[in-house]
Amino acid sequence: MERVVLFAVGGGGDPVRHQPLLDAFEARGCRVIAPAFERLHPRQATWDDYLARPLGLVEALRDVDPGAEVAVIGHSIGAWAALCLAGATPWSEERRPLDVPRDPRVSRLVLYTPPAGWFAAPGALDAVKTPMLVYVGELDTFVPASEVEVLKAAPAELDLRIVPRAGHFSFVHVPPPGMDEDPAFDRDRFLDRMVDDTVEFSLR
Repeated sequence: MERVVLFAVGGGGDPVRHQPLLDAFEARGCRVIAPAFERLHPRQATWDDYLARPLGLVEALRDVDPGAEVAVIGHSIGAWAALCLAGATPWSEERRPLDVPRDPRVSRLVLYTPPAGWFAAPGALDAVKTPMLVYVGELDTFVPASEVEVLKAAPAELDLRIVPRAGHFSFVHVPPPGMDEDPAFDRDRFLDRMVDDTVEFSLR
């Protein structure tokens, strides 16, 4: 059976920033689907802007066999969208559940810095049974490590890794300009291991 990997990019919208990761999957014979999106600005974004991410991911899988298993890897808002596809229900600031698309083909999740606060409501993660490998940076100021702890409520296998000295963009091979790393963080060494572990987990 064809091995399919769906990559869900973060707010910048350009999956090329993660090219070494995508190349590693292609080298293993996987079909890699990595749609680009318009840049998302959280302070100006509407619900329609957020909803466009999971909708776009489902659309990208349109010609994938209905019986296929799809490993989904996502960074930041892409990780949020991946959780939606796997059954998570985000809640609005007004404490109302939001309707998002699902996809039963999701077989594995690898999430880098997922903004999990959307899923803090009781029962929001009850339908997520997909095994998850989750990374968050110890120094992430966009998605604090404590926020990601909410994913422990899901009835799924969870490998949660808090990466010492890492920030929000430590998981991106080409980070946005001006994003400095902590001097104690060995970025290249970490990314090499992250790619290896992501591929291994996704293809189990």
